[in-house]
Order: sequence, then structure tokens, then C-alpha cells
Amino acid sequence: MAPGRAPKPRTLGGMTETPDAVFRLGYVPGVTPSKWARVWRERLPGVRLELVLVPFPESEHAVRSGAVDALLGRLPVLDDGALHAIPMYVETTVVAASRDHLVAAADVVVPEDLVDEVCWQPLDDPLPWAGRRGAGPGALVVLGESPYEHPATTADAIAVVASGSGVVVVPQSLARLHHRKDVEHRPLEGEGVPQSQVALVWRRGDERDLVEELIGIVRGRTVNSSRGRGAAAAKGATDAPETAASTAARRGPRGAAPPRGGNGRKPAASPRRGRRGRR
Repeated sequence: MAPGRAPKPRTLGGMTETPDAVFRLGYVPGVTPSKWARVWRERLPGVRLELVLVPFPESEHAVRSGAVDALLGRLPVLDDGALHAIPMYVETTVVAASRDHLVAAADVVVPEDLVDEVCWQPLDDPLPWAGRRGAGPGALVVLGESPYEHPATTADAIAVVASGSGVVVVPQSLARLHHRKDVEHRPLEGEGVPQSQVALVWRRGDERDLVEELIGIVRGRTVNSSRGRGAAAAKGATDAPETAASTAARRGPRGAAPPRGGNGRKPAASPRRGRRGRR
């Protein structure tokens, strides 16, 4: 290509692909966007989907600033009218501890089991504890004893409990993300236990076709029921006018006889069974 000459756009899947045809989808740690990304690539092969891992504390700002076009994040978001959010699913809350801890011997843990434990709360903790934005009525302030310091990240907190010191409460997706052989996690159930909710977040006023397409994908709409560009491309293919050749192919040769059996004869009707006579 000659210097300074822009590459020519190419048509792919009924849409024009250009060098700037990119949609940036952010996601926070623990959320797995692969299944939605796969559907996107099937429906919109001409628009590159760029997946951007965003730390949870910075995720809301990433959407507001335009660093990402949309975000698979966690609720709540600041309700100031600048963002849209579609709740998707609630994550299971677990407690992680050393594999030698009593937690590892339980099937399910309740808050009362942890009253004598130090509960580490990392600075990137996404759970809505009491006193935090999004906390429900009766939410727990902290489990067990308050820690003397806060680990910087969830990975750091899990490394601390691996040494046998205290526990950490996290969404199950984060416990799996930072899995270690020397740490076990169990479901935490009971009144006041905080839960994380994953949501699709985007800027209010951004009603582009690509945003609508993403909304349809995460909501499980089919390509025909979606409102985005993929639906328009599919509709254009199904609404194509019928040509004379296609009409002839559908109707068959003029004057053709109705289909018969393999020997050219009309298929015989199956004999009806009569009732057995009484002896």
C-alpha cells in the first residue's frame, strides 16, 4: 500500500468493515464475556469487538469517559441520569479460607460461623456491605472482626487467607478467577449477606445500532428479533424479491404431473384392517 493512502473498506457479512469499525466492550474481573463475544462475531463479522479488562474501582469511570463503549460490570452505578444499566444475573457469595480452615469442612457457611474470624476486605471489593452504595436493608457491616488493614486487591486478600489468617468474602466468580490449591471456598448464606449483581452498562443517549445489537445479544434475542445492524442485514436477505428463475424452480417444470411413487405409479393406499369376527 502506498504511503499515506488509507486502506479501502471491504464488505463483510453485508456490512462495510473499515479500520475504525471497532466496538470496545469493557468487563470487570470475574465476568466472562466469551459467549456474548462469540455471538457478536457471528452476527457482526464486519465490526471488530475489542474486549477490555477494567478494574472494578475504575469501571464506572471507563464508561462515563468513553474509554469503553459499554461495560459488563457490577451494580450499583451512580444514579445521576448519565448511564443506563440492564441487570443480568446475581452472583453467588462465597467465603474463602485456607484449606486447613474449618470453612473447608463445611458445605454451607452462615455469618454466625465467622464471628471470631478476621474478615479481610480488599480495596476492590465489589460487594454492597452496609454503608456502601447499593446496600440493601439489613446488610451486614462486616463479618467477624474488623481487619487492621485492607489488602489492595482480591488476589492479595486470597493470598493472605492462604497463609491461614482469617477469611475473605467474595463473589464466586472472583474466587474461581483467583483459585489456589491451598484455598477453599464455600457458599455463604443467611440474612444480610451481600450479593453482587452483574449488569450491562452504557452511556445514556448512545442509541447507536451497535449498542442495540449488544443489548439484544445479552438479552438472548435471536438475530431476527434484534433491533440492530445484524437484524437489518438478516431482514434484507429474507426480503429479497423473488426472481423468475426462483419462481420456476419453486413451481417445477410447466405441466409437470403430481409426484408419484418410485415406480411412476400412484402410491397405493394402505389396506384397512377389518375387525376380527367373533368365534
